[in-house]
Amino acid sequence: MSTVRHPAVAGAFYLAQQQPLANAVQTLLEQARTKSEAGRLPPKAIIVPHAGYVYSGAVAASAYALLTTERDRIKRVVLLGPVHRVAVTGLALPGVDEFATPLGNIPVDTAAVTAIENMPQVVVNTAAHAPEHSLEVQLPFLQSVLGKFKLLPLAVGDASSEDVAQVLNELWGGEETLIVISSDLSHFHPYNTAQALDTQTAQEILNLQNTLSHEQACGGTPVNGLLLAARQHHLQPHLLDQCNSGDTAGDKHRVVGYAAFSFTETGHG
Repeated sequence: MSTVRHPAVAGAFYLAQQQPLANAVQTLLEQARTKSEAGRLPPKAIIVPHAGYVYSGAVAASAYALLTTERDRIKRVVLLGPVHRVAVTGLALPGVDEFATPLGNIPVDTAAVTAIENMPQVVVNTAAHAPEHSLEVQLPFLQSVLGKFKLLPLAVGDASSEDVAQVLNELWGGEETLIVISSDLSHFHPYNTAQALDTQTAQEILNLQNTLSHEQACGGTPVNGLLLAARQHHLQPHLLDQCNSGDTAGDKHRVVGYAAFSFTETGHG
């Protein structure tokens, strides 16, 4: 019998009912496609925020909208996000067979698990995954833009850029594999301060500087690992959208920053 990681934040970060959720995600994707530049290349990797959809869903959709042409090409998603509730050393596999959302169940990629489970920085920690929203909120978007795919979810705790990049390189694959990094930007600064900080952080990401602090991005560790791997694989970063909770659904006194990036292959790697 399959073991399943059940949703922890359905009804809080996003709608819990299947059809309303599907409709809401579709609306966000359609609005993002209307806003986006024409002719963007499909990404090898994306960085997307992980707040409630009312706060950051439109920013996340700016990246996911680029995947609609890849619906039948992408068969595996390597998804990394920071742990918020349970401390982890290294990168934690979930120890389950499937991840469930209101839109259905996604199988965990057992071949990918086997490929990395013996790496020293990889552990199994079901408890870390159980309450973690940073990975969960990405799943309805992925289910909406992709066809059948398998998931390799990693909850990232105390690790180095090199630790993360080694795992990404092991799972890099070809056009069938998409890498998704889940991260918000600065937390709880006044609006103007956050804008300045997040603009600087976005520039560092565009420069592939893998030195982000957790004050700059709560997913700084997996972001840094991707930036290191992106340099190694000659990926080209693109800023798709950027705002903060003061622009969407919150006040401007204590805001959280959001941005979405895509990383495309240049043909040299």
